[in-house]
Amino acid sequence: MPRKSVIMDWYALSDVAAVKEIGHNLQLIRLNQDISQQELALQTGLSRRTISQVENGRPASLLTLVQLLRALGRLDVLEVLEESATISPLQAARLARQQRQRASRRDENASTIDV
Repeated sequence: MPRKSVIMDWYALSDVAAVKEIGHNLQLIRLNQDISQQELALQTGLSRRTISQVENGRPASLLTLVQLLRALGRLDVLEVLEESATISPLQAARLARQQRQRASRRDENASTIDV
């Protein structure tokens, strides 16, 4: 029986429950793409057993997660982890003042070519 689509309250889950939910979601993605664990193992270089363990909620390394997401075409989910640097308006104004406004004066009497 398929699960109902609900927005997950990840903060309400324990760490162990969150890992299990991630594994379950990876399994659903794999099944929706009609890929067997063995095929995914060949694509990722991981063992079928490792994939089974991840899907059953066993902890895995970040490298394993990235390999699985890449093979499943879902690396885009990592975009939520991107954090752009923000600066305050005061810092922006200071940086703008530090930018050059004009070129330096050149001494017209100085020769640029030495003979």
